[in-house]
Amino acid sequence: MIDYSKHINEKASSMKPSGIRRFFDIANEMEDVISLSVGEPDFLTPWHIREAGITSLEKGRTRYTPNRGLMMLREEIGRFMKRKYHLTYQPDSEVLVTVGGSEAIDMALRCLVSPGDEVIIPEPCFVCYDPMTRMAGGVPVTIPTKAENEFRLTAEELEAAITEKTRVLIFPFPNNPTGAIMREEHMTEIVELCIKHDLIVLSDEIYSELTYGDRPHVSIAAMPGMWERTIVINGFSKTYAMTGWRMGYAVGPKELIAPMTKLHQYAIMSAPTTSQYAAIEALKNGDDDIAEMRDQYDMRRRLIVDGLNRLGLTCFEPEGAFYVFPSIQSTGMTSAEFCERLIYDKHVAVVPGSAFGDCGEGFIRISYAYSIKHLTEALSRMGEFLKELK
Repeated sequence: MIDYSKHINEKASSMKPSGIRRFFDIANEMEDVISLSVGEPDFLTPWHIREAGITSLEKGRTRYTPNRGLMMLREEIGRFMKRKYHLTYQPDSEVLVTVGGSEAIDMALRCLVSPGDEVIIPEPCFVCYDPMTRMAGGVPVTIPTKAENEFRLTAEELEAAITEKTRVLIFPFPNNPTGAIMREEHMTEIVELCIKHDLIVLSDEIYSELTYGDRPHVSIAAMPGMWERTIVINGFSKTYAMTGWRMGYAVGPKELIAPMTKLHQYAIMSAPTTSQYAAIEALKNGDDDIAEMRDQYDMRRRLIVDGLNRLGLTCFEPEGAFYVFPSIQSTGMTSAEFCERLIYDKHVAVVPGSAFGDCGEGFIRISYAYSIKHLTEALSRMGEFLKELK
């Protein structure tokens, strides 16, 4: 009998499974479940984008592309970053096309982090940062953000976490799971600390186009002194409803993108060819699609926030992404207990806040990337659930 434990990397063995997928899997095994657990747009990829992918197949464009990605796509990414965020990147050396944003995060951490280096991670946050940091040999240093600050990172919290071993700050805004954002005025002191302590910032901006209100997203890379020390991660999954196409990218100084490109070359070779042609069309002609989907999300956002507060589940109004993060502390249950009882009693699937870090305990994440009909029915069932608790 083989003792496989001797053959598995200890870091991989100790890695916790995603708390998001657990409730998604339970929901898939039950009937009449309203699942608000996965951050996946309910929109189809716009037809003109799908058509571009189909056309690429019809024309036989099924070979490898350059490791960095098609030059046409890298040029469009550069134009997009300039048009939207006033950032300039050279397509031949400062843009890398990846298999989703998650691959870009993994490549960046493995290239930036040496054994023992500390990586600061504001929590609650996307579930991949901690395990990817550990697999790179780094030490995750978490900063619990607070509801009273609308889950923003403060300069005081950051400065207290920095040590002589700190190398990287992960900057996950707009935030999953909280929907928190960082406006320009919130980033000024953060920037000063990054420059003072010579930190590299890994800015995950996958939800950058899903920012609500009159003020558009501002990338931390656009702040004075930050272009040269920031890798921006973005992609097509959320902005263009292209989750299954697996398309992302990283942009940054060539000195940081070059080692990522080498690793990508050996590990992945290149992103899917069909998806790259679809992505070119998305960037060229997808602005109206973004605006339409964002308007729909905004309407859903206001509906779900108002509904949750009426039910007594205190929820601040998020200004980004498509999640709300209400408190369930008034019920006296843990996040996991609340979610388990809700799915089994009322067939509504949401995710425990604790899945996104210890400081998420006492909260739940609800995705509003679903129809008004589904959200309204989910709120009704949650209301019944809360009444039965009394």
